[in-house]
Amino acid sequence: MEINELKHCLIIDDDTDDQEIFLMCLKKVSDNIDGKTANSGVDAIKMLNSDQAYIPDYIFLDVNMPKMNGIDCLKQLRSIDRLKNTKIFMYSTTSESAVVKQSKGLGANDFIKKPSKTKELKEKLSAIFNIVSKIDPTN
Repeated sequence: MEINELKHCLIIDDDTDDQEIFLMCLKKVSDNIDGKTANSGVDAIKMLNSDQAYIPDYIFLDVNMPKMNGIDCLKQLRSIDRLKNTKIFMYSTTSESAVVKQSKGLGANDFIKKPSKTKELKEKLSAIFNIVSKIDPTN
């Protein structure tokens, strides 16, 4: 299945290299996925509060960030009424069961451990977006 309408994703991660890799993988999954980034939970909340028209379909949220960690950001995101239908995925190198359980209890749709290879990330994103993609097995 290919995405017919444009989907909007917000990636909240303090690691700009991880942001770039994530955006690259999104583009390889589908051209109909628009990715925006925020360098912290604080920046993401400011962005969402200043642009009331922006409603991401998906948010990928790192757990370990300075200023505001992912758990605190998740709480704030889930308190924004217009984001009630937004799917939020925690996306982190941390995968401690207590953090996963807490995240899901606070409204995260799922918890994704950051993969070490871009091929794995593309496969995970394809599954999330329900896309049967032609991913190059050598990447």
